Amino acid sequence: MPPAPRRPALVAVAHGSRDPRALGTVRGLLDLVRELRPGLDVRLGHIELNTPLLPDTLTGLDGAPGVLVPLLLGRGHHVRHDLPRAAAAASAPLRIAAPLGPHPLLVEALCARLAEAGWSDRESGSRGAAVVLASAGSRDPDSAVDARRTAGLLAERLGVPVVAAYASTPAPGVPAAVRALAARGRHRIALASHFTAPGLFSARCAAAAPWIAAEPLGAHPALARLLLRRYDEALARPDHAGSVRGTELLAA
Repeated sequence: MPPAPRRPALVAVAHGSRDPRALGTVRGLLDLVRELRPGLDVRLGHIELNTPLLPDTLTGLDGAPGVLVPLLLGRGHHVRHDLPRAAAAASAPLRIAAPLGPHPLLVEALCARLAEAGWSDRESGSRGAAVVLASAGSRDPDSAVDARRTAGLLAERLGVPVVAAYASTPAPGVPAAVRALAARGRHRIALASHFTAPGLFSARCAAAAPWIAAEPLGAHPALARLLLRRYDEALARPDHAGSVRGTELLAA
């Protein structure tokens, strides 16, 4: 009996950062993915700022199939444009998975990082507590929709208001979100870091936190499981006629 065909490679696509901690954080996350799925070919490619860059990673597939899994927490320019462009230029048959968020596993990781920073059960349901969910932000309106959906899931989990705020666009920024919550009588305001890895934006948001600030999601088991969930979802979808070399962008 011939051996079973190998599964397509999982190509995790990170944004890239000048923060020296970012690359190690992403590599640690992918090590967790490999532990969960032994034998799966897991590779890393960056959109910018770090090596390996995504085109080089795709060249290294040598024409073998793969699934691009964006390490991005919602829709935006990179998911809509950069990944399809890279896939169309590659010689390998590729699919593009949905971004990681919104998803309950993402909320599980957010809650764990908040707990590590000092959030306790007494805050959950408290009339004086609240959370700012800090994201990078994007001009793509769907990115803000996804951040607000994640904020809603987190609010349901914690039993307190959660406001999405951004390091760039759109409004509100983190300081404005903090002021708005304080005006509603919420004075124990924690910051949840809606970032995969450390970087300029995550540090800027953490600096504006009036109380505790959680670390970026990083190498968390729930995030590793979510990467594999998106990979499996992409492979479960049928090819569409007219797709570019079998490439398809999957909605969240």
